[in-house]
Amino acid sequence: MNGSGRKNKQKLWKDTKKSIYYYTNIFFISILNLLSRNIHLYFLVTVFFKNACSFFNPKHFLKFTDLIPEKNQQKVAFSMGMAKTVQGSCWLLVFMVFLLFNLSDEFLEPSQYEAIVKIKQLLNFPQDLSSWSDNTDFCNSEPNTALTLMCYEDNITQLHISGYNWFLNLPQGFSTDTLFSNLALLPNLKVLSLVSLGLRGTLPKKIGFLSSLEIVNISSNFFYGEIPGEISYLKSLQTLILDDNKFTGQVPEGVGLLHSLSVLSFKNNSFSGSLPNSLTNLQTLRILSVSGNNFSGVVPNLHNLSNLQVLDLESNNLGPNFPNIPTKLVSLVLRKNKFSLGVPKELSSCYQLKKLDISSNELVGPFSPTVLSLPSLSYLDISGNKLTGKLLKNVTCSQDLSFVNLSSNYLTGVLPDCLHPSSGSKIVLFSGNCLSNKEQWQHPYSFCHNEALAVSIEPHKGKVKGGNGKAVLASSMVGGFVGVVVIVGLAFVVVRREYAKKKASKAPQTRLTLEKVSPAHTLKLLNDARYLSETRKLGLLGAPPYRTFVLDELREATNNFDISNLIGASSCGQVYKGRLTDGTVVAIKSIKMRKRHSVQSYTHQLGRISKIRYCHLVSTIGHCFECYQDDSSVSRICLVFEFVPNVTLRGVISEANSAQKFTWTQRVSAAIGIAKGILFLHTGIVPGMFSNQLKITDVLLDQNFHVKIRKYNLPLLIENKKMDTGPSSSGSKGNDGQRLKYEEKDDVYDFGVILLEIISGRTIDTKNDIDVSKDILIVSLTADEIARRNIIDPAVRKECSDSSLRTLMELCIKCLSDEPSQRPSVEDLIWNLQFAAQVQDPWNRDTYGNQVSPGHV
Repeated sequence: MNGSGRKNKQKLWKDTKKSIYYYTNIFFISILNLLSRNIHLYFLVTVFFKNACSFFNPKHFLKFTDLIPEKNQQKVAFSMGMAKTVQGSCWLLVFMVFLLFNLSDEFLEPSQYEAIVKIKQLLNFPQDLSSWSDNTDFCNSEPNTALTLMCYEDNITQLHISGYNWFLNLPQGFSTDTLFSNLALLPNLKVLSLVSLGLRGTLPKKIGFLSSLEIVNISSNFFYGEIPGEISYLKSLQTLILDDNKFTGQVPEGVGLLHSLSVLSFKNNSFSGSLPNSLTNLQTLRILSVSGNNFSGVVPNLHNLSNLQVLDLESNNLGPNFPNIPTKLVSLVLRKNKFSLGVPKELSSCYQLKKLDISSNELVGPFSPTVLSLPSLSYLDISGNKLTGKLLKNVTCSQDLSFVNLSSNYLTGVLPDCLHPSSGSKIVLFSGNCLSNKEQWQHPYSFCHNEALAVSIEPHKGKVKGGNGKAVLASSMVGGFVGVVVIVGLAFVVVRREYAKKKASKAPQTRLTLEKVSPAHTLKLLNDARYLSETRKLGLLGAPPYRTFVLDELREATNNFDISNLIGASSCGQVYKGRLTDGTVVAIKSIKMRKRHSVQSYTHQLGRISKIRYCHLVSTIGHCFECYQDDSSVSRICLVFEFVPNVTLRGVISEANSAQKFTWTQRVSAAIGIAKGILFLHTGIVPGMFSNQLKITDVLLDQNFHVKIRKYNLPLLIENKKMDTGPSSSGSKGNDGQRLKYEEKDDVYDFGVILLEIISGRTIDTKNDIDVSKDILIVSLTADEIARRNIIDPAVRKECSDSSLRTLMELCIKCLSDEPSQRPSVEDLIWNLQFAAQVQDPWNRDTYGNQVSPGHV
């Protein structure tokens, strides 16, 4: 062997020894760090041992023979013998480290363990917490309907306890101060939910010690007194829910220092005084609900709270000025207050407003019919005010409008055609006005005319001086005259009502009872918020009420689940078409449960599923359990949905011939329906459903060509089996924080893929299809109108305006952005799509003249 070769082998041998020394140091450092129970080091140690033990394999020693200097060759035999011993000992050490890790991990620190045990004692050992024994591994205990406890790295981060008024069993010396002293021993607690436990006492100042809290829900208890100012110490707080307690006093100004606050709810307490002006600082606030209190005075200026979606001030003494509100509100409830001035014109600019309830106030001035045409409005109640104005027959209404109450105002004219009860499944009340429609009782025209004059006169605020005798005399004369008119008017009203009662007793009763119809909310709240989204109750009027079915009913409906009724199957279960005894055609999804749980374990998921009732979703009608006979655990769950004919949106866009394809107007309307369905999934139930992996084949059309989304992330399916992942959703990779921050943008991306097919008329199935079509759209936006029209579906090439086309193209490109933060919100989707529809309408009129333009979905 020459000198250069020997030097190279000596260098390699030196490098090898350095590597062995390096990995040996890593080994000892890993063992030391393992004592701190850092889970990431477990994987490092495992990888090291796997490689180290392989290194000491005698077979591998043969591969290193060429690297050993000649003078050390005689030691090879001894080294190979030692290797066998080292390898066996090495794997034994791996096993011991594995046991050390598993035995040491997931155990609470003593202080936290003692705090949890003490909390159980304070609650007097309720039966619902019987699973907490002295040697319970709290971090790995199974959650139940009464208790959920979650840990991260040996620290309790979430504590949910809910019960049924345990205060009857609370020990005599129970103290909320002691309770929160023990909670303060949980330094990493982020979510605290103590609901319906019957806890009685003041909210201790020690709550300020729980500085890591992000969600607090202590609703449905008996807390009283004022909110301590120390609440302002919770700088990370995002949700604060104190509903259904007995709190009094004023809300502290320190609430305005909680700059991360998203949900603030004080419903059904006895708070008084004015709302704190510091609320104007809460730029992240999405929901403000203070109904059922004694708040008074002027509402702070909330116009700059750009994220505020829900404002509920019902049943207080607020007024007289109408609140200054942001334009992106989704729900505004002001009923039963003392607002006595006019309704601002800016209300007509709240294009995302779905619910407006200003009833039972003293509002005066004209009512603007343009409110009826707000594009998202579904619930309107202005009853019990003194609003004036003349309604016209041809006023435009929102397509989503399902409940309208105009009763007990001074409105004249005629009920618009779009509000006529025969125009759809709307509930419309308009009695107690002066309209020409006689289906519901009305005052004579003169009544509203005179009252309108009365309420329009501003009261004179000046003092009457002694020298103004003539003014006093004139005022007295006018007052006497008005008094006579009022007396005559009241006599007329009494006679008219008596006549109306007699007439009504002879006629069949047709008025709908509305006490059972709950208001609609579109909320997005965190998991433990006690709000119930009630949009479902008005989103699917005419559908059967949600109920629990008996298994025999479903067997009869499907002919004992006969294969001839099977209309779909997947890894999540089978779908059968069935007909109930009342003739209702339904779709029944049969889900085989992979784990044995009691019926009570599914209460929460089924509660969420029962809320999925909306006009643009294939909505739920009920459920049914099938249980094992030995332990009554659930073996199968059947979910009952409304049945929609299996005609997909793709079937009328990219798979149909030119004569059958949707028009451009129908396509835009279909896109609006899909976007509204997505918005309901995100905000209409609690918590929202995201990452629904929507595809155009999941969008069905009913007999009226209204779109309905049939596939979404059912909570029951998520637990039973992970949903199938599709190729469409993109750009949301990364850590959990990033994923949660942009989770709603996954559905926006999927919507962009659907919109791409709507525009092009070609099937989009692969990532390559998406990229190619997207690039074509980008290029076409820089070209002229003729070039743009040449790349879209030939079936609609001549019937879309360029403004409408450009709007959809630009929106589609933004939805398909690889960066989630660059994608628009679902609210922005709806706004842009409605704009595209609006700019298309004049083009239709100019193009078709008096002919019938393409229909709406």
